Amino acid sequence: MEHLAVIMDGNGRWAEKRHLPRLMGHRAGAEALDRCLHFCKAAGIRYLTVYAFSTENWKRSAEEVGGLMKLLSTYIHTKEKELIANGIRFRVIGRRTDLSEKLRGEIAALEEKTKDGAFTLVVALSYGGRDEIVRAAAKWARDAAADGAPLTEAEFARFLDTADIPDPDLIIRTSGEQRTSNFLLWQSAYAEYYFTETLWPDFDQAAFDKALAAYAGRERRMGGRLK
Repeated sequence: MEHLAVIMDGNGRWAEKRHLPRLMGHRAGAEALDRCLHFCKAAGIRYLTVYAFSTENWKRSAEEVGGLMKLLSTYIHTKEKELIANGIRFRVIGRRTDLSEKLRGEIAALEEKTKDGAFTLVVALSYGGRDEIVRAAAKWARDAAADGAPLTEAEFARFLDTADIPDPDLIIRTSGEQRTSNFLLWQSAYAEYYFTETLWPDFDQAAFDKALAAYAGRERRMGGRLK
C-alpha cells in the first residue's frame, strides 16, 4: 500500500464520554495522528491523508472552530523540527481562502521547509470533495480550456489539490459512521474502505493492524475482472 487516508471521526464523542470539553477530544485526536504517522512509516506507507476540517465544519460553534484553528497553528509550530528530522513532508489541501492570513502563512512556511521529505502527510483543511472538483473545473476553464485540447481524466486531475499525490489505496473511517462525508470524491473511485467502531483518539497499533489486515484480504480489481 502506498497511500492511506483517514476520516478522523469521534473526537467529540470521545471527550463527551469522559465529560471533557470537545476541544480536549481534538487534542487527543492530534496525539492519535502522531501515532498513526509512526504506524504508517513503520509499515512502509508513503502517504497519509487525514480529514481534519471540512467545508461544512465551519457551521460548528465559533468556540470550537477557533479552538481547532489554534490547535492546528500550535501543531505547526511544535512539530516543525520533528517533521523535518523524520523526513515528513507537510501538505494542506482544501479551500485556503477560508483560513486566516496568519494561518495561511504558517502553512505555506511549513510546506516549504518540509518539501523534500520522503513521507508525505496531507491535511485536508476546509476541504470538501465537491468543492475541490468545482475549483478544479474553474481553474481548468481559466488556464487550459482555451488551448483546445480535449479534457481527459488525467488532464482534469492536474487541477485538483492532489495533483502531485497518488490516489488512496485504503480509506479508514473511525467511530462507526459509514459514509464518505464529501472526502476525496474524485480520488477514491477505486479505493477500499474500512469502517471501525474505534473512536479516533483511541486508534492504536491494534486498530491499525486490523485495518491493514482487512485491506490485505481484499481483491482490488479496479473495475476489471480477475483471471
